[in-house]
Amino acid sequence: MARITAGVASSHVPLLGVASDFGKDQDDYFRPIFAGYEWTREWEKAEKPDVIILVYNDHASAFDMKVIPTFAIGCADRYGICDEGWGPRPVPEVEGHADLAWHIAQSLILDEFDMTIINEMDVDHGLTVPLSMMFGKPEKWPCKVVPLAVNVVTYPPPSGNRCWALGEAIKRAVESFPEDLNVQIWGTGGMSHQLQGPRAGLINKEWDNMFLDGLIGDTDKLRYIPHVEYLRETGSEGIEMVMWLIMRGALGKRTRALHRHYHVPCSNTAIGHLVLRPDNGEGYDMTGDIPDSVAAE
Repeated sequence: MARITAGVASSHVPLLGVASDFGKDQDDYFRPIFAGYEWTREWEKAEKPDVIILVYNDHASAFDMKVIPTFAIGCADRYGICDEGWGPRPVPEVEGHADLAWHIAQSLILDEFDMTIINEMDVDHGLTVPLSMMFGKPEKWPCKVVPLAVNVVTYPPPSGNRCWALGEAIKRAVESFPEDLNVQIWGTGGMSHQLQGPRAGLINKEWDNMFLDGLIGDTDKLRYIPHVEYLRETGSEGIEMVMWLIMRGALGKRTRALHRHYHVPCSNTAIGHLVLRPDNGEGYDMTGDIPDSVAAE
């Protein structure tokens, strides 16, 4: 059967895509940001996931104010790279896993989640920047991707509790898929940031690290944080972190952290990155977590 073997959380700051595309990742400003992903790049080479369920939000690229799905799952074979105003990013197109995606969609809908099914879609930096941060600049992405888009742009976004429960349902869906697949789930967006108004540029290091702490271990306290707390403590765009809760809910009762990275500033936000392993007694092989070429932190 398929199984979710790891969860990855990461900011998807568009400026990082620019730095990668134009070879600026080793400039003084960007070097400490990209350094925090070196461990993960080596680890991913060893993990060799077959499929990534990539939770992200669209930035008025595939969707606009005419259609605002709360949860949308891509069920196509391929996804093009959209033009966000300065041409498509020079990255490979994204190969989907339609069989797994359709299976997940069916399972989630029968599990009483109202999913929007997308059969044709171009993807923006919300999805491509995490791929670049984790895999660098390959000629072809090393695994297939199931996009899962979440509305965190227009009120009302889904609650943290609903996102966590969706992750639990995704876990059930994946584990009922008969093909033997190594599946990872990524939660992207965040961390604390506000792009407009008198609090533009807001960063809350203490709250961000509290949130990172809450993704590790057996606590589920993060699922109960109300929208107003995200707005007050992390700015108007901090609500993107509810997408990390879908990833966390899919990992089971308990997790352990393999890698953690937090850096300020990155554009006008904080950047956070976490690699988690399910640690719930279900027989996952926990060996080989630390790549030989990367010193454990």
